[in-house]
Amino acid sequence: MDTDACVITPPARALLSVARTSQKFPVRRIYCVGRNYVAHVREMGGDEARDPPIFFQKPADSIVLDGSSIPYPPMTRNYHYELELVVALKEGGRDIPVAEALDHIYGYGIGLDMTRRDLQMDLGKSGLPWEAGKAFDHSCPCGQIYPVEQVGHIQEGSIRLTVDGETRQDSDLSLMIWKVPEIIANLSKYFMLQAGDIILTGTPAGVGPVVPGNELVGSIDRLGTLRVQITN
Repeated sequence: MDTDACVITPPARALLSVARTSQKFPVRRIYCVGRNYVAHVREMGGDEARDPPIFFQKPADSIVLDGSSIPYPPMTRNYHYELELVVALKEGGRDIPVAEALDHIYGYGIGLDMTRRDLQMDLGKSGLPWEAGKAFDHSCPCGQIYPVEQVGHIQEGSIRLTVDGETRQDSDLSLMIWKVPEIIANLSKYFMLQAGDIILTGTPAGVGPVVPGNELVGSIDRLGTLRVQITN
């Protein structure tokens, strides 16, 4: 990009650390999957049928790095956490076959889909987009990306979140309704995926509200931890 020709300073691109290296993973887009664990579907009052996955997006500049403090957002009184496995792509494409999907993955990490739940529910009841409830500032804390060469492909293992040391979410990645290769294949039917895209793959049961002062710690087997603090 010729920055001298830009009428304003171009915004910085979101970068995630690559575990055990000094390298960075540049984020292009953030895709999210809704209702991908049966127990979470139940707690949200949904149907347990294996319907096509629900996709939505967050802006790349909503990323918050591990160890950060994030402000309680405006326009909500019911601010929720949703811990999720993150998939980072090294290459993209359209109509990617399930059998080839894993070849497109650079690595894995931990993410939080922070949600203004009251706005999301009100918008959903009105048949309106979820954007105001999902795609706001600081809504996507993310940890380091662990390359496939370090951890292999993550298909099972503990996914757990604590708030102030109390366990709130405790499940296993094997319980995902739509597995990672299926998610990539389905998503590529709707969008031309590209290197730098990350996918948040859905949250297990146990979502709930947080308030200023709370410390959230998410962990996934082989992927370390993600820690953030909620502030005023």
